[in-house]
Amino acid sequence: MQLWAGLGNPEPSMSRQRHNIGFMAVDAIAHRHGFSPWRKRFRGEVAEGRLGSTKILLLKPMTYMNASGDSIREAATFYKIPPDAITIFHDELDLAPGKVRVKKGGGAAGHNGLRSTDRQLGTPDYWRVRVGIGHPGSKERVHGWVLGDFAKADQPWLEDLLAAVSDAAPLLAAQTPEAFMSKVALLTAGSQPEPPKSGRSNGQKTNTSNQNTAGQTGVKD
Repeated sequence: MQLWAGLGNPEPSMSRQRHNIGFMAVDAIAHRHGFSPWRKRFRGEVAEGRLGSTKILLLKPMTYMNASGDSIREAATFYKIPPDAITIFHDELDLAPGKVRVKKGGGAAGHNGLRSTDRQLGTPDYWRVRVGIGHPGSKERVHGWVLGDFAKADQPWLEDLLAAVSDAAPLLAAQTPEAFMSKVALLTAGSQPEPPKSGRSNGQKTNTSNQNTAGQTGVKD
């Protein structure tokens, strides 16, 4: 069994925020592949299904972003799922909108959901599906950017991206991340998201130490 967790915030008013793209991804996978209905468990919502011969437990932590690891740890402990069989879907500032990268391990890069998961699992050695949301151009604008809704102009490429991620999901379950990334790129080749109005390229590496500071300013992230 593999555990796939999408990161996000549970309030309905937050459902279309950039920070919730992890929830959107696992919702798309569940719908596309006929997973069971979502039910409350492990301080989150879970859906079960198969991708190829692999059983997948999808999880949406309902703990708010900065406590996501609590829910993930409970599910992983109950099913005795090791870190290398856990995959986290999350928003990524340092990738252009619509780009997807898969990696194992690494730092949290200021992402409170990953920080919480590292702390609760005791290791960063799980898989991450990094879904690009772009960067607004300055550290001061990051808070509003990640907790802001996707614009109406974003909907075409966002829908294409979520469809591609769900279509390619069996390749991820088969532990062929390169093939997964290639298929997502191929399926989204015609989508042209507009870059943020930042005055700099999305490809430029930025300091994301302040990526998810909402929890520190009175708004749970």
